[in-house]
Amino acid sequence: MGSAHTASLAPFQPRRPRDTLGRPLSDLRISVTDRCNFRCPYCMPRERYHEHYRFLKSSERLSFEEIVQLTRLFLQLGARKLRITGGEPLLRAGLAELIGDLTTLPGVDDVALTTNGVLLPQHAAELRAAGLQRVTVSLDSLDPQVFARMAGDLGSPDEVLAGIAAAQRAGLAPIKINAVVQRGINEHTVLPLLEHFRGTGITVRLIEYMDVGNRNDWQRAQVVPSKELLALIGARWPLVPLARAHVAEVAERHAYADGAGEIGLISSVSQPFCGDCSRARLSSDGVLYTCLFANHGLDLRAPLRAGASDEELLAVIRGCWSARADRYSELRGQAEAPAAPRVEMNHVGG
Repeated sequence: MGSAHTASLAPFQPRRPRDTLGRPLSDLRISVTDRCNFRCPYCMPRERYHEHYRFLKSSERLSFEEIVQLTRLFLQLGARKLRITGGEPLLRAGLAELIGDLTTLPGVDDVALTTNGVLLPQHAAELRAAGLQRVTVSLDSLDPQVFARMAGDLGSPDEVLAGIAAAQRAGLAPIKINAVVQRGINEHTVLPLLEHFRGTGITVRLIEYMDVGNRNDWQRAQVVPSKELLALIGARWPLVPLARAHVAEVAERHAYADGAGEIGLISSVSQPFCGDCSRARLSSDGVLYTCLFANHGLDLRAPLRAGASDEELLAVIRGCWSARADRYSELRGQAEAPAAPRVEMNHVGG
């Protein structure tokens, strides 16, 4: 970073804007690539992300230096928690270098990574050494056939489990598992998944299948409501509800009554939590999105590369957040809900 940027950012005095619904900015999700080594039908269906699909060129992606520069600005506006996403973020060469830079920024409380886990055996140790604190691993089923269907016939449950084990050895904690539940596909494998991780200190979070993007042919009939899952799980293992750790926490938490850990339920469809959403998303090509279901974003790459000052960039980011009125999940199915096309998940992460 040049001296001009350094001078403009000192001293570190965050001023937190609030959007039109009074929501502060506290979480920044940073996508580092739109590429993935899986083809999960609910995110990147193989028939649409085929071998000739045009992904971003390296010159179109933000450099690590540009990501760090923009992250500094989001920290000035109140962001405290950073999550690295994709696509599959571990496909981005040298990711540990970026992690190292981000973890040393003033104002950062937490840096986490979301991954499908298969590359963790090669990278977990260096990521932890660079300052990464924790990982969330996507794992929709331990059944090999169901897993294959949900990952586009790429990878295997054993590869993901090996990645989780590598994360544990490296000292990344806490580890969370994200499982998207689709009716007629994997809801019958939920209990075996939970049983595998009971008592391990690893929390499984069950996510309602969402209509992210435009390419997964989402239908509400494919959603398994969290209340249904909660009844299913509670009949096997009694559960005790837990209070939210913080206001913007997206998962409804429940502990096993026998002390074998906890689970989380993310109910964006049946129980929207837009009112407490404090997350901004920065795509790998430098677009700021203020909602996972957004149909447009704010291009930060163009002014950044045109030489805009930090003060100018801060002003446009602040203005974007202050004007934010997103509450798509609360409006889902209503005439006033934002129209398609929406941004695809592989551009902004989950």
